[in-house]
Amino acid sequence: MNKILVSGKIEGIVLKSNDPINFLGTVDKKTGIISDKDHTLFEKSIKNSILVFPSGIGSSVGAYTIYSIKSNNTAPLAMICKKADLTVATGCALANIPLITISDKEFESIQTGMKILLDTDSTNPIVHR
Repeated sequence: MNKILVSGKIEGIVLKSNDPINFLGTVDKKTGIISDKDHTLFEKSIKNSILVFPSGIGSSVGAYTIYSIKSNNTAPLAMICKKADLTVATGCALANIPLITISDKEFESIQTGMKILLDTDSTNPIVHR
């Protein structure tokens, strides 16, 4: 079942990771590029994507990183997770980035490169385009 944590309506292209994301240690605040060599999204930019990932990990300071990437215009348009930890939920709320959680089955159905419409006011918040 989908759970809306930060509402919004946005259309964009999915960038998906099967790895959790540590925003503090993995995302360059100025560019939005994943800088961790061991991460599946290494050297990819999260800017203007709909970022789909299982969960956040790491320090609560990661919420400030999410806010910073929004301030630097390098943030994703929205985030979709299987489990939103406090860091991701707080960061998205502060930065006003739409955030929802989805089921394992729905997570598996979303792939990088898909164009989707995320509308938290709709009965079906994720529409594949």
